[in-house]
Amino acid sequence: QVQLVESGGGLVQPGGSLRLSCAASGSRFSSSTMGWYRQAPGKQRELVATITSTGSTSYVESVKGRFSISRDNAKNTVYLQMNSLKPEDTARYYCNAKVPIWTTTRDYWGQGTQVTVSS
Repeated sequence: QVQLVESGGGLVQPGGSLRLSCAASGSRFSSSTMGWYRQAPGKQRELVATITSTGSTSYVESVKGRFSISRDNAKNTVYLQMNSLKPEDTARYYCNAKVPIWTTTRDYWGQGTQVTVSS
């Protein structure tokens, strides 16, 4: 069983920065692909960024150059540094863990943290 707890959301002005954190329980963190998703009101949840167990990263086009995902396996924590925030980044952000189990993976989700970008 894996539990994910996000923190770091809040209200920020356009152009500002926030750093989200996701603390994971369990022993399989270092072997898991971790990701950040977001969901705005009335919209589908979308993938924002992922980082593999080997540190390879990927981003949705709309956040490239502004967001950065990283992980600290010693702390079982994944981060999302968000710079140059825009109103369209407003959403609830969710942490996801794809935990390898035998020949497949199992998805775990946190409860989310709200990010609001507004002046």
